[in-house]
Amino acid sequence: MAQTKEFRLLCLENPLLDIQAFGDEALLQKYGLKANDAILAEPQHQEIFEDLLNNYDAKLIAGGAAQNTARGAQYILPPNSVVYLGGAGDDKYAAILRDACKQAGLRVEYRVDPKVPTGRCGVVITGHNRSMCTELGAANHYDLEHLKRPDIWALVENAEAYYVGGYHFTVCPPAIMELAKQAAEHNKPFILSLSAPFIPQFFKDPLDESAPYWDYVIGNETEAAAYAESHGLGTTDVKEIAKALANLPKINTQRKRVAIITQGTEPTIVAVQGEEQVTEYPVHPIPKEEINDTNGAGDAFAGGFCAGVVEGRPLAECVDMGQWLAKLSIRELGPSYPFPKQAYTGKQ
Repeated sequence: MAQTKEFRLLCLENPLLDIQAFGDEALLQKYGLKANDAILAEPQHQEIFEDLLNNYDAKLIAGGAAQNTARGAQYILPPNSVVYLGGAGDDKYAAILRDACKQAGLRVEYRVDPKVPTGRCGVVITGHNRSMCTELGAANHYDLEHLKRPDIWALVENAEAYYVGGYHFTVCPPAIMELAKQAAEHNKPFILSLSAPFIPQFFKDPLDESAPYWDYVIGNETEAAAYAESHGLGTTDVKEIAKALANLPKINTQRKRVAIITQGTEPTIVAVQGEEQVTEYPVHPIPKEEINDTNGAGDAFAGGFCAGVVEGRPLAECVDMGQWLAKLSIRELGPSYPFPKQAYTGKQ
């Protein structure tokens, strides 16, 4: 049998060490956090990381949304299928990240900053909600120079699909645009995640600059609502928002854009450019008592979906693969996947 090409999927975003713990409403109020949100740390949040470590029995988990997604795609795909780019420090936390990714079979090519610590994310779990507070650290220093380095750019040219997490709009939009243009020029899928409500709210301009290059755009219902509000769509209907996203102007006309909006336990909404019909895909049911942690479920969905795109599977099967991997992830602690590996055996 012919050898499968290596590193077909290339992912870009911000590698972070998740400091994750179970908390309560009082902890959220202490730091002015919302139960189901994602924000960048400000001065009043600086103590949360040590607070979680010292007082809440926090776990250290390799995180960063697109790194979770990359590990998820690699979980499904053959060995050496996924490579991940981002910025990290030269410290023990970066070593933890590298070890976790190595165990998952994910290749990482970090831009190493010896002067800035590895980024971290405080994750407070309350019930089935998670509140994330991120200090980007070295992730915030990723630059176009690293992407264009000959050995890294060779990986870009080799890849058959690109996935970018929206959090990277806060770091290096030029790197996102380089990947977007490479995708359009060579007719390779460009997949983007909206990632968090604050991206369409506060990073609207770089997000909109990349929009003509999206072949697939993924978001959840709160991110979709934030996009609709910031762009004056005048609707809160998730299906209408999906259609609006799908039908934005597009540069690579060889591919119809697909907009995917997840809604937790509610059906996944999928709109295709130029098609009036919006499809609902019911999620895989899971008993409440089996839900361990929903942090990273959206990243897992994106990982399964990306794996399907890379393998050239039908759209419905790509969605199903995303739902299947998310179902596995929420049984684990943090954005993780069960070992020994489980195999996707086809549309459920």
